[in-house]
Amino acid sequence: MEIFNSILTWVMKKRIHDIDLFMKYPHDVQEELRISLLNRATKTEYGIKNGFESIKSVDEYRRNVPIVTYEELYPYIKKLMEGHQNVLWPSEVRWFAKSSGTTNSRSKFIPVSPEALEDCHYKGGKDLLSIYVNNYPDTKMFTGKNLVIGGSQQVNQFDKNAKSYYGDVSAVLIKNLPFWAQMVRTPSLDIALMDEWEEKIEKMAHFTADENVTSISGVPTWTIVLLERILEIKGVNSILDVWPNLEAFIHGAVAFQPYRQLFKSLIPSEKMRYMETYNASEGFFGIQDQTDSTEMLLMLDYGIYYEFIPVEEWEKDHPKTLSLEEVEVGKNYAIVISTNAGLWRYKIGDTVRFTSVNPYRIKISGRTKHFINAFGEELIIENAEEAIAIACERTDAEMENFTAGPKYLESGSKGCHEWIIEFNKSPDDIDRFKQLLDEKLREINSDYDAKRHKDLALTAPIIHQVPKGTFYNWMKSRGKLGGQNKVPRLANNREYLDHLLSVLA
Repeated sequence: MEIFNSILTWVMKKRIHDIDLFMKYPHDVQEELRISLLNRATKTEYGIKNGFESIKSVDEYRRNVPIVTYEELYPYIKKLMEGHQNVLWPSEVRWFAKSSGTTNSRSKFIPVSPEALEDCHYKGGKDLLSIYVNNYPDTKMFTGKNLVIGGSQQVNQFDKNAKSYYGDVSAVLIKNLPFWAQMVRTPSLDIALMDEWEEKIEKMAHFTADENVTSISGVPTWTIVLLERILEIKGVNSILDVWPNLEAFIHGAVAFQPYRQLFKSLIPSEKMRYMETYNASEGFFGIQDQTDSTEMLLMLDYGIYYEFIPVEEWEKDHPKTLSLEEVEVGKNYAIVISTNAGLWRYKIGDTVRFTSVNPYRIKISGRTKHFINAFGEELIIENAEEAIAIACERTDAEMENFTAGPKYLESGSKGCHEWIIEFNKSPDDIDRFKQLLDEKLREINSDYDAKRHKDLALTAPIIHQVPKGTFYNWMKSRGKLGGQNKVPRLANNREYLDHLLSVLA
C-alpha cells in the first residue's frame, strides 16, 4: 500500500498546474466555456427555442435566455426522464441526481450527463485530492480506505424501458466510480447504495469498524450518527481507537464550524485535517485550497458558467446578473449556473459571499429561501452558524443540530427569534449561551442589531433545548433521513418550528 500511496500522490499532484492556469486567467476560461457550452447545445430542443446559434455576446445571452427555477425547467427534465434525448444537452442522459431540498417536499431530479459526471463531479473529486496531497505531501491517505457516507440508487420509474437511473448525487457518483477509486473506498457497494437509512447505518458501522479507514467523506450531521454508533459497537470513547490512521475528514453540504468541537471530541487529535468542499446535485463548485482558511476556491473549468445575482435583485422577476469580473468582495450573491448537463441560467438557490477576487474564493452564506426577515433583520444562515459556534465555544457546549424562525408580533408583546437546539454536550450556562448568541448576532448583523436596540422591534431570543435524537426522529418522520437531506436552519415562517414543537408536545 505504501507504493500505491506514492503513485497516487504523484499522479494527483500533476493537476495543480491546470488549477494554477484558471486561477491566473479566470475570465478567459469562463468566457471560452460559455461559448463552448452554447456551441455544443445549438441543436438541442432548448437551444433551438432560445436561439443559441445566434448568440454572440454575454449581453445577448442574458437577453435571449431566461433565468429559470427547477419548476420552470421541469417540463424538459421530465422529457429526459421519459427517455427522450437531445432536449437540454446533446449527449445521452441516463442518470439523474435526486435532491429532496428543504423548502419543498417534492423531489428534484437533476440531469447528470456523461460530461457532467466526468468533467465536473469526478474532476472535482480528483482535484480535491490533488490539492490535499499538494498541501500535505506527507499524507498516508492512500494506505487505507476512504469511508464514503453516501445516498441510495434506484431504477428510474419514469422510463418504462428502465434505461435511466436516479439516486442521491453521492450514490450516482459511487455507482459510476472508476475501478481504482472503488479499490480505495468503503463500505461495499451493496451497503453503500442501500435505500433504508437506519439499516444502512447499522451495516455500515459493523462493516467499516474493522477496516483501516484513513479518510472520511460525508455530511457532518450524518457522519456524526455513524461515528457515534461505531463507538457504541466498539465500546470506546475515541474514533482513533477504532481507526488509528485516520487523518482527514472531507465535508460539505452544511457549514462545519458549529460541529467542530463535537468532531474534536469524537476524534481527539491535533493532527486531524478538515477540508471543505462545495459539491451539489447540480455540480462541483468549490474546494478549500488553503490549510489556514476555510474559504473555497471557485473551480472555473468544470463545464459550469457562472453568473451572480446581487441581493437587491433576488426577488425580481427578471433579475440583473453579474459576470465573474463584476462581483465584489464581501457581498452576498445568489448563484446562477449554465452547465454541461443542460442546466441553462439555472438558479440553484444557494448564496455565496466572495472573500477574494484574485483568485476567486467564496464562502457559502445561505439559501435564497432560508433566512429570517420577519422584522427587517435580514438574518442569513452564515450569521446564525457563526453566532451559534461562538456561543458553544464560550460555554463549553457541543451542538448537534438547530433550526430557528420568527415569533411574530402579538397584541401586547413584541416579536423575537425562536431557536430549537439539540446539544451533544449542554452549555455550562444556558442563559449565558443565549446572551452570547444574541450579542454575536448583533455584532455581525447591523440590521438585527438595529431591531434589537432597546428591544425596539425584537426582544431577546427564545431557546428550546431539546433531547438528543430529536432532530433525527423529526427528519425520520418527514422521510428525510440520510444522504443529501439537510436540517433546515432558518425559515421566514413557523413551518419547521411549529412542526417540531408539536412533535415535542
